[in-house]
Amino acid sequence: MFEKIKQMKNLRDQAKQMKGALDQETVNASANSGKVNLVMNGSQEIVSIDINPELLNPEKKEELEKSIREAFEDAHKKVQNLMVQKFQSSGFNLPGL
Repeated sequence: MFEKIKQMKNLRDQAKQMKGALDQETVNASANSGKVNLVMNGSQEIVSIDINPELLNPEKKEELEKSIREAFEDAHKKVQNLMVQKFQSSGFNLPGL
């Protein structure tokens, strides 16, 4: 039983270290030929969004929404790939898997 508790503590410590490492990583994504740029950290939090003023026109509302969605989806995929790479390179170990 104590071994299981120790494994859980080690797993929690590894998860904290991994989260700290991912918080320091960022990915960049853009859409609409660079008119929308998004930066997301490894914890999947949006750090910044830069929108070309040309898209801030009411007539371009749908184009802007689509561009933000595309940039977010691209950044999200990049973060997921980053997470996989970090887990693999760190030797993050889930007991029993």
